[in-house]
Amino acid sequence: MNEYLPKDVTDPKDPKKPSMNRIAIWVIVGGIGAYLLLSGIWGILT
Repeated sequence: MNEYLPKDVTDPKDPKKPSMNRIAIWVIVGGIGAYLLLSGIWGILT
């Protein structure tokens, strides 16, 4: 289905446990989203 990613990234060994790469991506994206949300709220309030 996806030829660009390695097999172990698309099909982890234990499907209930996310891989460390996926956790790192979610933490980075979540941090950026939280920053944008909080800076927007701060801009509205000030």
